[in-house]
Parts: sequence; structure tokens; C-alpha cells
Amino acid sequence: KQKTAYEMTTRLVGSEMCIRDRTLITPENRWAGDDSTLRWSSSQLRSLVPAGRLDIDSVGLLVLTQDGRVAKAIIGENSTIEKEYIVRVADAQSGQAPKFAAQTLALLRHGLALDGKALLPAQVEVLNDDELRFVLKEGKKRQIRRMCAAVGFKVLRLKRVRVGRVRLGALPPGKWRYLKDNERF
Repeated sequence: KQKTAYEMTTRLVGSEMCIRDRTLITPENRWAGDDSTLRWSSSQLRSLVPAGRLDIDSVGLLVLTQDGRVAKAIIGENSTIEKEYIVRVADAQSGQAPKFAAQTLALLRHGLALDGKALLPAQVEVLNDDELRFVLKEGKKRQIRRMCAAVGFKVLRLKRVRVGRVRLGALPPGKWRYLKDNERF
């Protein structure tokens, strides 16, 4: 059984529906910038599952695989693989650009709990007046949105740009590509 993994970016309605309908992974949706020598075959769709999820309000990188070990490495309970996000936020009350106080950033980095459980430390950096860069090793449901809400921020845009060594790069929305040789999990 051939084991392949794909990367794509899209606004998902529901990843299971999209994969079941096979509307996202077609030869026509393959990114023209994919320089892989692999040839597409419909047999590669068998047992293809997303290794993680993006909620309906998020965009960015999604890794698809036929290998359960890859999925477990990315989203398993003991995963050490980093997931990187660029998050545009506003002050939840005023709607204006937020103030990134040192205390607020410290809470985001290692001072919050969700559903009664402390979160693993996160890397959080200020990119500009209204954007943060998050790097997480866990992925609880709507985690970044809930973290931001806990410190008074409203998420305006959330984009996953990296999973492990796999970067979104210039991959356009709705397109996919094969992983490169150096992009293994």
C-alpha cells in the first residue's frame, strides 16, 4: 500500500465531507508549483485522512495522510510536533488594535487552562500591531480562539502556516501538493 501525504490550504466546511466527496484532491486541484515527480492516481485517495483539523473560521495548512503513524505523530496526545499559526486579533470590547501587555503575553505563553486542564507552554510573539504568532504542540478544540478570549482578544483571522517542517509557503487556497523528501514527520 502506497503511503503518501499531501498538503493543501482551503476554507473547510468539514474535512470528512470534503474527503468523502473527493472534491479537494483531484489532478485539477494540484498546485502548478508542485515540483514533485510523483504522479497522481485515484488509488492515493484510499484511506486518506486529515492529520488534524481546521475549524470553519480558520484557513491554512492541512496535512492529509494514509499512514496512521503520521497522523498520530501530528495530533496524538503525546505529539511533540509544532503547529504554527498567524493570528490577527482585536480588543474584544473596543474592536480596536489590542495592547500586547507583557502580562497578557505571559498568560498566553504559559498561564492558561482550558476545560480545567493547564495548557502546555506556547510560543507567542508579537508580529505587528494586531498580529500574533503562536507555536503549539497540542491542539485542543478552538484552543487559540479560547486562549485569546481568555485575555480579552477577539480573533479576526487565524491561519496555520506550518506543521513540523512542512510550511504553507506560496500554496494557494484550494490547492494541494505532495510532500518534499525533507518534509517527513
